[in-house]
Amino acid sequence: MTAPIAEVLDLLNLEKIEENIFRGVSPKDRLQRVFGGQVLGQALMAANRTVEDRLCHSLHAYFLRAGDPKVPILYEVDRSRDGASFTSRRVVAIQHGRPIFTLEASFQRDEPGYEHAFERPEVPDPESLKGDDELRAAIADEVPEEFRAWAKPRPIETRPVDPRPYFKPDKRPPQEMAWIRTAGALPDDPALHRSVAAFASDLSIIGTALLPHGIGWYDERVQLASLDHAMWFHRPFRIDDWLLFVQDSPSSYGARGFNRGLLFARDGALVASVAQEGLMRPVRSKG
Repeated sequence: MTAPIAEVLDLLNLEKIEENIFRGVSPKDRLQRVFGGQVLGQALMAANRTVEDRLCHSLHAYFLRAGDPKVPILYEVDRSRDGASFTSRRVVAIQHGRPIFTLEASFQRDEPGYEHAFERPEVPDPESLKGDDELRAAIADEVPEEFRAWAKPRPIETRPVDPRPYFKPDKRPPQEMAWIRTAGALPDDPALHRSVAAFASDLSIIGTALLPHGIGWYDERVQLASLDHAMWFHRPFRIDDWLLFVQDSPSSYGARGFNRGLLFARDGALVASVAQEGLMRPVRSKG
């Protein structure tokens, strides 16, 4: 297992400090605010720790305040309901005495039923595409000094189907596809794979709404932040095997961008769906 994904697993290995109360930390090199996918993954893991023999099939979350990476995050789990087929949990993430994030998650026993699903788009296999590490290395000399840390190895390997320029983005339709997987094998724990997938789902989806506007991640003209996040897990999967992340953005308005995503396994199975609204506020010049 490589170091970046090992760090993610450490982040998801929460400390139990009391019944239904867990503590998580942030990476030591995080300087400004806590990454939303980290809180999402940790909150789901906290809920997982209070559920037996059932897996999360859906979650709905709100990002209330920016997290402080310098102090631990407390996760309080409310055991809302334990039914015959479904289990419900509510998690509140707390820092400095205030909630920064809430999560509602539902868990279900595996049971048979009717089945259908969208088909996976036809795209090149991941082995034929360049990964983010290779694409970033090709422009290392062009990266501004303040963004050099951006080139460090990442826990989630990404191979975009149609790569977009990082620092000189063009305008294109709000649709994007990329193969993703963890940069290393994971243990055989389906709950862990879903928590890591939740972590990964927040890495790029907000950027889909930026595509029609020619704005990149590091553009000082826009303020970006996740506002809410929903995810549905349809079928078993492994996040350490390639998944095709198909993303689109139907609308942006009122300084908010709405984004959707579908995760397909290599065999074509639709394994998860994602929806997120993010803040994409134009920054007014001070002049």
